Amino acid sequence: MNDEQLLRYSRHILLPEVGVEGQAKLGAARALLIGAGGLGSPVSLYLTAAGVGTLTLCDDDNVDLTNLQRQIVHRTSSIGRPKVESARDTLRDVNPETQVETIAARVGGAELDELVARADVVLDGCDNFATRHAVNRACVKHQKPLVSGAGVRFDGQIAVFDMRDANAPCYACLFPEDAQSEELRCAVMGVFAPLVGIVGCIQAAEALKILMGTGETLAGKLMLVDALSMDIRTIRLRKDPACAVCGAR
Repeated sequence: MNDEQLLRYSRHILLPEVGVEGQAKLGAARALLIGAGGLGSPVSLYLTAAGVGTLTLCDDDNVDLTNLQRQIVHRTSSIGRPKVESARDTLRDVNPETQVETIAARVGGAELDELVARADVVLDGCDNFATRHAVNRACVKHQKPLVSGAGVRFDGQIAVFDMRDANAPCYACLFPEDAQSEELRCAVMGVFAPLVGIVGCIQAAEALKILMGTGETLAGKLMLVDALSMDIRTIRLRKDPACAVCGAR
């Protein structure tokens, strides 16, 4: 770590739980972020600012005027551009040391499988169950920690599914693939702008702790945030032995 890096990350290095060793781990780490919208914005900004070595962004959408109320990684001048390109340009200004890889597509199949296999941590900031379940399956297959977040209206949730632990629940233990779950979209239901910032910041914090191997994460827990009353609850999750995705492990 050179003198400029020691200065840039000095406030992390001062923390005994991080130090030079923890910061070096971040610099060598690879994070995969699915979604460059409301959740992906704070996640990408904080992972980049914190010095994560490589950040892969996946999103098939373009920046729209309606995004700017909450998707803080994008700018008015980026309207019409692919979100991953808009985010990459902002992140380069934040910290040019982080290598930002972009995929302007909704990844799936073999491509998603390969991306997850290469990652040290996977963060889910997408807005549909199909993608969430595909990401979860790949994380279970490759035993990668998954940091999941969601937010709509004033309600947010965050969970860590650490597939390195054979006894850990996966996303499908909480939301089975064959369940009739209602998909709540921001475009229809609305979303309180700071909510996705709260959820995304917690996701970033969980990912950084995982990468450094420090502190206690939300593994095996579900955090529920009600931003209207600012009530935060955490409940325990259990592995479903009959889960179609991880039950056979």
